[in-house]
Amino acid sequence: MTGRGGADFYGDVTGEYLALRTEAAYVTDWHEIVWVRGPDAVRFLDGLVSQAVAPLEPGAVARSLLLAPQGKLRAPHHLLRGEDEVGLVVDRGVADTAAADLRRFKIRVDVVIEPEERPVVDVWGPLARDVAASLVGAAPGASAWLRTDTDGLAAGVPFPLVGLPRVVLVGVDVDGSAAAGLTRAGRLAADAVRIEAGEPIMGVDIDEGTIPQEGDVVAGAVDFTKGCYLGQELVARIDSRGQVNRHLRGVRIATNVLPPVGAELVVGERVVGAITSLAESLELRAPVGLALVRREVEPGTAVDVRWEGGEAPGHLSGLPLDTFDAA
Repeated sequence: MTGRGGADFYGDVTGEYLALRTEAAYVTDWHEIVWVRGPDAVRFLDGLVSQAVAPLEPGAVARSLLLAPQGKLRAPHHLLRGEDEVGLVVDRGVADTAAADLRRFKIRVDVVIEPEERPVVDVWGPLARDVAASLVGAAPGASAWLRTDTDGLAAGVPFPLVGLPRVVLVGVDVDGSAAAGLTRAGRLAADAVRIEAGEPIMGVDIDEGTIPQEGDVVAGAVDFTKGCYLGQELVARIDSRGQVNRHLRGVRIATNVLPPVGAELVVGERVVGAITSLAESLELRAPVGLALVRREVEPGTAVDVRWEGGEAPGHLSGLPLDTFDAA
C-alpha cells in the first residue's frame, strides 16, 4: 500500500524507526512547496499569513499559518524567506489549496504563485543536517534554507515541540544516497515518530474546521504584534480573552491492541473525542495516537477507547508524547 510517506515500510519497520530517531532516514510524499515569486512577494504574503515575513532575513525559515477569513486553518506551513521569493512548505495534498487561496487575493501585486513541480524529500533524525551537507555540499541551519548549485534547495524545518532535526530537499538525488546506505523510511515508522513528536497533519488530525488554538499550532507561528492578516480577528480574540472547545492531545493505549483511526474516546459514557492518527511507538512500548479532545478533559485522564467490535483502556497525554532526549 502507498500513500503519504510512500509505502507502509521498506523491508524493516523497526530499523526505519530507529534510523529516524537515532541517525537519519528519508521519507517521501510528506511535504509540498508553494512558491510566491516577484518583487512584491514579501509584502503580499505579509498581509495574508500569520508570521511577520518582512523582518525575517533572507535564508530564514519560520513557522506560519494561512487561514480562512473566519480564522480557521487552511494551510499551516514553514516559510522559506528569500529575496524576491518566499516558499510555503505545506503538508502533502495542501499545495493546491494554498495556491488557490493566495491567488484569490492577488490584486495589483507583481507576484507569480506556483507549486514546486519537483519532488520534495524529507530527511529526519539527529544526523539529518549532516546528510544534507553530504548531498548538497553545505548544511542548512536548523531553521534556515539555502539554494544548491543545481537550483535545488535544502531547508531546516524542525519539529515544533521537540529537538529532532528535519531537512526538506528539492532537486537532490536522495535515491543515489539510498543505494549508498541512507535508510528510506515508510509511513508506519514516520507516523510513529511524528505522533511521538506531537505534530498534527493537515487533513488528518486537523482540517478546515479547526481553530488554530485547538490544533496547538499557534506558538511560534503567529506574530501578535504585526499588522492585519487573513483570519487575524479570531486568533487574536481567543489569545486575549477566549477559549476553545477542543485541544489536540496525545493518546497512549494501555494494552498491546491497535485501535482503528476513528475509534472513540469515552469518559464515563460520554464521547470526548476520536483518534485521528495512530501508530506503534517502540520507544514508549505502546500504541500511541493523536486526537482532538474536549477542553474539560485534561491530560492524564483515563479513557475507554471504543470501536466497532473492540475496546481498550488508554489515557490522555499532553504533547509531545516523548521528548526525544536521545536526539
